[in-house]
Amino acid sequence: MKTEIIAVGTELLLGQIVDTNSSWMGEQLALAGIDSHYQTKVGDNFDRIDASLRLALDRSDAVIVCGGLGPTQDDITREVLASVMGAELVLDEQIAQRIRAMFASRSRPMPENNLRQAMVPTGATPIPRQPGTAPGLVAPIRWVPGVGAVPPGAASPDGAEVLDRVVYVVPGVPYEMREMLNGTVLGDLQRRAGVSAAIESRVLRTWGQSESGLAEMLAGRIDELDEIGNPTLAFLASGIEGIKVRITAKGADSAEAWRLIEAEQAVLEPMLGDLVFAYDDDTMETAVLAELGRLGLTLGVAETITGGRMANRLSSAEAAMRAGTAPGGAKLGDPGLAAAAGGDQPDLSGPRTFAGGIVARSEHLAEYLLHAGSSEVSPLGDDLVPPLASTAGAEALARAARSRTNASVGLAVTAVEDQASATAEHPFGTAFLAVSITAQPAHGDVPAVAHRDKADEIRLPGDRERLADYSAISALNLLRLMLAGRR
Repeated sequence: MKTEIIAVGTELLLGQIVDTNSSWMGEQLALAGIDSHYQTKVGDNFDRIDASLRLALDRSDAVIVCGGLGPTQDDITREVLASVMGAELVLDEQIAQRIRAMFASRSRPMPENNLRQAMVPTGATPIPRQPGTAPGLVAPIRWVPGVGAVPPGAASPDGAEVLDRVVYVVPGVPYEMREMLNGTVLGDLQRRAGVSAAIESRVLRTWGQSESGLAEMLAGRIDELDEIGNPTLAFLASGIEGIKVRITAKGADSAEAWRLIEAEQAVLEPMLGDLVFAYDDDTMETAVLAELGRLGLTLGVAETITGGRMANRLSSAEAAMRAGTAPGGAKLGDPGLAAAAGGDQPDLSGPRTFAGGIVARSEHLAEYLLHAGSSEVSPLGDDLVPPLASTAGAEALARAARSRTNASVGLAVTAVEDQASATAEHPFGTAFLAVSITAQPAHGDVPAVAHRDKADEIRLPGDRERLADYSAISALNLLRLMLAGRR
């Protein structure tokens, strides 16, 4: 079965919004064993959406149209679909009541134009899941290539080739679209395509190597898998989130597919070594927080160039982990890089692992941090403070972060963040990362932790924003490796 995607919205063509929906849907279609040959973006124009949909129906068995289901005048996907189907739009009272109830639950009056969202072309069926006010639609269409649809209830033209097509219409709001795709669209496509095999995948998330470097490391294994055919490997570059190595396997059932994935994972992980920091949807910060929790440690951070990026990532991840809503399923205290799905409810009664952070953008604040408790913080003595953009400065900041947040681990980042501060020895893009861990005796099932201070000097690419982003993730990675005893 050939499927294609049409993303509707003038904002996509103007670059005001990046079309991440189509890329996500394409990935999910591939994982479901459905071929996806085309992706189209089209603005909020009736004739152009109409032409795009007709072209798609001429060449593809199924079309997913994303966007244009809102209540305003430029949301015209419903009208175009009805026109292409040769059908009338009819008010679905059940959808209308659902939309009214959503507004009532928020103590807000419903604008009358929201009833446009309850209009359904004759012959189409609403998708049961409706997380927002926009319902999705499933529209089976009898299609004559080069001519158009046979209207619902009409007889097929004599001698014409009539093909069974289907159009799925989903909202452009990402979480609404994903719920409908996972809950209805993918399963319906597999049923129509007769896909009976189970296709599963696992992502090994890596940091510290380029995509080409990973491909070179795994070249021999990739050649072997090309001959075997199942499972397969793919590399997905993800910017500051690293490079993802995705293992995809097909089996008679899910259990067989997972056996193939786990066997391949056992081959790849020794080859990748310390580069692997997490699996699937877990992140660098969830991996770090899980290991800190397992060791009974708390973390404080001090940031200059990163401007609060580390604190934001850590606090958001910890809140999700404590609530059991982290994307990868990780919870505090998990004994590994990624948690298994399900399991017990998280314990919210314990202390927070992330103690807090300090953003030191002024020299006065940085000097205050380094002087405070300087017998412990500054390696140069009470009256001498090391240059901030140096390994000694980063190390002193890490100790200050630990001391001032009353945490057992301090993490700090500084950098040469402008050309005026650059030197031949330390050019723009030089970042200084440091970790300070206080000693902790063993207690219960928690192992002893030795006192360690470690600072790294690295060179990072790009402009100041990229320097800040890469500094944050690199610092978290240094902490991850130190907690694992690999640095």
